[in-house]
Amino acid sequence: MKDILRTTDPTAIAFCTALLRAEDIDCFVLDVHMSILEGGIGLFPRRVVVADRDAFRARAVLRDNDVDDIVPA
Repeated sequence: MKDILRTTDPTAIAFCTALLRAEDIDCFVLDVHMSILEGGIGLFPRRVVVADRDAFRARAVLRDNDVDDIVPA
């Protein structure tokens, strides 16, 4: 699994996962339950990960749609 996005913005996470699923790229959001530890203030970033074989294509899809916070390869 490769990190492709790291952000504290929940709308960016939703947009990213929608874009990837539209392109038939399976993705998974990690660190979703960190809000329990941080008290719900959004301090810790959430990560979107994809399979190694899909990382290049996923980054290209996000870059083409002007998504910020893409983790470099």
